[in-house]
Amino acid sequence: MTNDQRRPVQETAGPAVDPRWEELADLALIISREIQFRGYIDERAVTLTQSEGMVMRYLQREPTATPSRIADATGLQRTNLSAVLRGLEGKGLVERRAQPDDRRGVIVRATERGRSNYALVRNEWAAAVSAAAGNNTSHLDSALRLLRTVTAGLVEMRPRSPSSTPAA
Repeated sequence: MTNDQRRPVQETAGPAVDPRWEELADLALIISREIQFRGYIDERAVTLTQSEGMVMRYLQREPTATPSRIADATGLQRTNLSAVLRGLEGKGLVERRAQPDDRRGVIVRATERGRSNYALVRNEWAAAVSAAAGNNTSHLDSALRLLRTVTAGLVEMRPRSPSSTPAA
């Protein structure tokens, strides 16, 4: 296929999508990238990969979790999660321990450094986003409601991995 030839767009079933949703999705990706691109002002902030960030975000809501639960909640493959956890351990942000009731199982938890790093970087993200919006909070509550709804819906619609699909 030459550069000037385009692949046909696969049509989807259902009604046409409002183009504003296309713009919202595009803007969400741009905003995410711009936040990551900025880096951090505070030298104590530990930079994370996208996968490491997903794990740390999950561990803020669930103080302890098994690797299987983290993989399911973040959409990461178990083999990839193992590498992510090793990286986070190396940075001092998480620790893995044997489960108290079953010494064969493992639980993962954020360390104090992991919790404080998450708070620090969230504060920097907030300062950057607020400044970019001119500190205008007039539509902030409705934007947060919409983004929470979209986030929950996308997580709910996430394709299941072959390893988590029940056997037939």
